[in-house]
Amino acid sequence: MGVTAGLIGWFIVVELVSGILQGYYVPLFSDIVIALDIHDSDVNWFEAGQLLLSALVLPVLAKLGDMFGHKKILLVAAALTAGASWWLVFADSFWTFLLAWSLQGFYVVWLPLEIALIFERGRRQAHGVSRTRRAAGLLVVGLQAGAIMGALAAGRLFAASGEDLRLTLMIPAIAVTLVTLVIWLGVPESEPVPNRRLDTGGFVILAFALLLVTGGLSFLRVPDGPGAGLVAALVAAGIAAFAVFVWYELRQPDPAIDIRVLIQPQMWPVQATAFLVGISLLGAQGPLTTYAGTDSSLGYGLGLDATDRSNVIGVYLVSLIVGAVLFALTSRRASPRLMLIGAALLVGIGYALFLPFHLELWQVLLNLSIAGIGSGALVGAMPAAAAAAAPRGQTGIASALTNTTKTIGGTFASAIFGVVLAGSAGAAVASTAAPLLGYLTVWTVCAAGGFLAALLLMFVPRVAFADPDAEAAAGQAQVP
Repeated sequence: MGVTAGLIGWFIVVELVSGILQGYYVPLFSDIVIALDIHDSDVNWFEAGQLLLSALVLPVLAKLGDMFGHKKILLVAAALTAGASWWLVFADSFWTFLLAWSLQGFYVVWLPLEIALIFERGRRQAHGVSRTRRAAGLLVVGLQAGAIMGALAAGRLFAASGEDLRLTLMIPAIAVTLVTLVIWLGVPESEPVPNRRLDTGGFVILAFALLLVTGGLSFLRVPDGPGAGLVAALVAAGIAAFAVFVWYELRQPDPAIDIRVLIQPQMWPVQATAFLVGISLLGAQGPLTTYAGTDSSLGYGLGLDATDRSNVIGVYLVSLIVGAVLFALTSRRASPRLMLIGAALLVGIGYALFLPFHLELWQVLLNLSIAGIGSGALVGAMPAAAAAAAPRGQTGIASALTNTTKTIGGTFASAIFGVVLAGSAGAAVASTAAPLLGYLTVWTVCAAGGFLAALLLMFVPRVAFADPDAEAAAGQAQVP
């Protein structure tokens, strides 16, 4: 049985809830801080904890999906996320809330497992690959729409409940519980490849490497964290652990991550692109918010209040949806390789425009919209492209790796951008404002990431990620 509209519909519902989780809590952070009697800066630990857990569990769960069935692991991940969401409702201390918040990060594996399920069911169809790309674009639309819905609903529900935080936090918990039932009842299982084994040693080394790198970078974002020397040592140790991981995996009959597949020309540029896109997609949103709120009397910044800043973020999220929709609509006809290159170029162009044009609100919105359209297309394209490039039995882990590398890129950028923006602004600038040079540096790095991704994607074979009939036609055209 192939890919059906019903299956994609169920997954859009799942991604709506995933988006709600990602957008719902942010407007409530100030109230959560008060309820837990903690400092505003302690909120950084919540994001750091969830990023760490996400990076650690994502490859393992994706591999288990390839081994035992993607639906089984998707259901387990949804149930764990639901349990953590209910724990957040009743958490009454910093440490219990931090642990529950971190465990809620199991939702990160939902999208890669969904892509794997769709791809595996469409693998035997002539147009299965392009249909998977189109479905991926629609899932990203659901994800971003859910994020907007969550962000808009949280404050309103909090006010409507008489500012009852516990009652307000029940809404996403109920949503995840219901979506767990949706997965259980509405999603069919894939066909796992038999006689697989879990490379426990490889995953332990990988987890250790990810913990060192993402943990070290996360410390840079935490006020009063360890010094830069210790952070650099942790990151260097993590890179060394990755080297050991590669050496170990090349000697395993059924590796945790097949390095030989990873270095193929249709795979490594996609994973590199995920890392580079994570720089702007995950790392640049904080600087964008602070720039929009910076007093324009300093000669830069937009001087917007909280409501107007939220509207700017809303425009960016809408542009991500537009990019995902365009990707879904054109995925059947356009060359997948050219679509990826074009989307990466849009990211680079959008952030490059910030360098000369950043003083007016319309300029910022235009730049963000251009970059957002490219990012939205890439978010949908990368997991599907990775799944198409992977052999049978490795679609889940290949899709998941795009999320892992994107998270590492975002964590790296967020840490570096925080240091850059904390640089001395000089006597002419208010002590609470970041220097203009810092923002220019952020935009330059984001633009360079987009352009570099486009360059790397040119190394992908022309017919990569295409349907089998398209590949056959290309092969016949090359025969003299």
